[in-house]
Amino acid sequence: MFRLLLRRLLALVPLLFLVSVLTFSFTAMLPSDPVDLILGDTGTTEQHDMLRERMGLNDPVVVRYARWLGNAVQGDLGTSFFNSVDVTRAVMQRMPVTLSLTAVAALIAIATGIAAGVAAALYPRSWIDRLATIGATFGQAVPNFWFGLILVAIFAVNLHWFPATGFTPISQSPWDWLRSVTLPAVALGLSSSAAIARQVRSAMVGVLQMDYIRAARAQGLSARRVILRHALTNAMVPVIAVLSFQITVLLGGALIVEQVFAINGLGTLAITAVRQQDIPMIQGLVLVMVGMVVLVQLATDILYGLLNPKARPS
Repeated sequence: MFRLLLRRLLALVPLLFLVSVLTFSFTAMLPSDPVDLILGDTGTTEQHDMLRERMGLNDPVVVRYARWLGNAVQGDLGTSFFNSVDVTRAVMQRMPVTLSLTAVAALIAIATGIAAGVAAALYPRSWIDRLATIGATFGQAVPNFWFGLILVAIFAVNLHWFPATGFTPISQSPWDWLRSVTLPAVALGLSSSAAIARQVRSAMVGVLQMDYIRAARAQGLSARRVILRHALTNAMVPVIAVLSFQITVLLGGALIVEQVFAINGLGTLAITAVRQQDIPMIQGLVLVMVGMVVLVQLATDILYGLLNPKARPS
């Protein structure tokens, strides 16, 4: 496992370097001039020249990229053009909100998807299987932002069970945090739970027909042990790749769901930065989001290696 982890870490170096090059190149090609965005039409020519020199915009692109990359490696993602806020600090302040929303949504999606997939596989062509199939189709067809609006209308506006908007940190009140994160997490995890349920059902149906499952049942093992220890463990090997992809989808979907529930996470920060063309903030957010996706992929490789010894390097 150590060799597998080492190989994956070494493979991330060129990937992160390529992402940094693309991020800096795309933002550098924006048609707007950062100096014009900061000073507007009121700045004089001398002020434009002084600000351009202070920001290092007169240097060649390669020099600016090397300076930016060197600072980013040290944890300095620059300063916002519009409010002089440190990008690293702004991202770190919003990250716990998005991560907590994504984590709860992932737990809901995994628990619901695995339960529905196993139930459908144990009773194929039954009403349980048909109900799970219809639910999975509905979950993948409904946009998460529309489903979030429906949840707000029912459980927040009519029943008053949950708050319609806002987010309470878990450090302030665990109960209020759970109430504030429930509706957006359910709306976010619906589509992923449907995809996981489909994959689990397909994998479980194949595994339950294997000879070692028949042998385990012939030995008198309980149905729970056969399903959980033998069938589900082996069926989860191909499901791991789907779980990894769905978690990255949840990270991206959280940016949209945050707008529906007025949650000040990375999504709000990203949309504001794009509207204002705040280049340092956009660059920092892209690097952080890519870093989180890379960590998810790394954890997936490790989990896949634990479940499937054949995937480990010899």
